[in-house]
Amino acid sequence: MSFIDNIITWYSAHMSYASITALMAVESSFIPFPSEVVIPPAAFVAGQPESVLCTTGNYPIDVLLIVLFGTLGAIIGAVINYGLSVWLGRIIIYKFADSRLGHLCLLSSEKIEKAEAYFREKGNVSTFIGRFIPGIRQLISIPAGLSRMNFGAFLWWTFLGAFIWNCILAALGYLAAGQMDLIKEYSHELSVAILVILGLAIVFFVVKRLLKAKKD
Repeated sequence: MSFIDNIITWYSAHMSYASITALMAVESSFIPFPSEVVIPPAAFVAGQPESVLCTTGNYPIDVLLIVLFGTLGAIIGAVINYGLSVWLGRIIIYKFADSRLGHLCLLSSEKIEKAEAYFREKGNVSTFIGRFIPGIRQLISIPAGLSRMNFGAFLWWTFLGAFIWNCILAALGYLAAGQMDLIKEYSHELSVAILVILGLAIVFFVVKRLLKAKKD
């Protein structure tokens, strides 16, 4: 079994608000772990009659709390990345990315450079948009820290992006009927599909706003 498979097995037996928060913090840091195998299964459990957390069995699991605790975890992981980037600086961050341990975390200087380029192109709002993009989601907090982005703005955009992303994942949990293996296998495709849908929605509202402004 792979590292992720072992974590999924453990999570299935220890599902709780604490484990949701912890795993989403890991997902949002530089350690590679897909949020698609954390929120959807918990949301599926929440949708069952008389559902309970696996490790407690004495109170119902609420989908809104799943989203909120998942978002809290995402913020914690993002703040860790941000803080380490501010504290260590660009040189050490890049050296770590190219180190053996960095490679075990699926990091590389090329990935950090890609995240920095995306941050420079989109600005502070990239910490929101980046939450929906595979390969950028876990790393966007690093260039935010390296550039010393305003911490209040960083928290706001991170919260907003993580909250919306977790709402989408929670909805998928109901639709996927608890198929963790299916969610895991197609996690990348799900991320791309969600990004495309969000992009089309943004284009729609922008075009609609422009047409309205033209008429006025």
